[in-house]
Amino acid sequence: MTRHRTELAIETSGLVKVFGTNRAVDGIDLEVPAGSVYGVLGPNGAGKTTAVRMLATLLRPDGGHAHVFGHDVVREADAVRAQVSLTGQYASIDEDLTGTENLVLLGRLLGHRKPAARERASRLLEAFGLTEAADRQVKNYSGGMRRRIDIAASIISTPRLLFLDEPTTGLDPRSRNQVWDIVRIVVAQGTTVLLTTQYLDEADHLAGRIAVIDHGKVIAEGTPGQLKSSVGAGSVHVRLRDPEQRPQAERVLARTLEADVQLDADPVALTARISGAESGRSAAEHAAQALAELAREGVTVDDFSLGQPSLDEVFLALTDRTTRKEMAA
Repeated sequence: MTRHRTELAIETSGLVKVFGTNRAVDGIDLEVPAGSVYGVLGPNGAGKTTAVRMLATLLRPDGGHAHVFGHDVVREADAVRAQVSLTGQYASIDEDLTGTENLVLLGRLLGHRKPAARERASRLLEAFGLTEAADRQVKNYSGGMRRRIDIAASIISTPRLLFLDEPTTGLDPRSRNQVWDIVRIVVAQGTTVLLTTQYLDEADHLAGRIAVIDHGKVIAEGTPGQLKSSVGAGSVHVRLRDPEQRPQAERVLARTLEADVQLDADPVALTARISGAESGRSAAEHAAQALAELAREGVTVDDFSLGQPSLDEVFLALTDRTTRKEMAA
């Protein structure tokens, strides 16, 4: 490990949690820099929530070690709890209370005097766009409003580390974007965020580094760009003038790029992944050759672009590799 522990919000080594015969977390190593958004990406059942609950001292690890700002999550659990806050997958506020009442109650429980608790509640409701709904019962809030009030409740007292466990599950795109804006505001104020999510675009938009977890193991870790580069040099996207030329364009791209070609829903569009640098050429050089071959074959191209693989492609490629290894074992 190259970073000193005091520079890390989270450091784990060989973290394990077992439920019966199921190793829900199977030897996870993480280093989460302070002051960042760190994404933990994986499907349902991958072990994301279990790992978060151990880091938040809600579950005791069965093996390995974990530290939060240098404090052991088992031996120094009280010190860890004093520095963290957790927003789970479902709203944890009282639905029969109003937004203001919920935040004031939590402020009082955290030791604030009533005027200070009301002031803090008012500021958070304004910051999260909930002022007009402040005096309405939370049970009458929309899904997006509930997530916002839940996150507001998590930062009544500003934590050094905020766990957000799938915070946008079930939200519409507008509400998701609002939650993303809130995450950025929280981090700008100095809080470290550990974000677990199933949504690849969410991790891509918010996280500086991402750990991909499958079957309780970290199968890849790095920046979004590094993860994308790990599964291919890029993807070529082509739009033709004449849809009748698409079969011919498909053959040219498959031959030139030595790659599978995807026929998009648009009848004039095709996509092919460039597999990489086995020939020593860059992705741009591969793409230029493909474009030249299309022109040579008389295929008219109206639009041509080269992009990195999406995180969706990264995740599918990585989990497919893991599955193949398990089947071969």
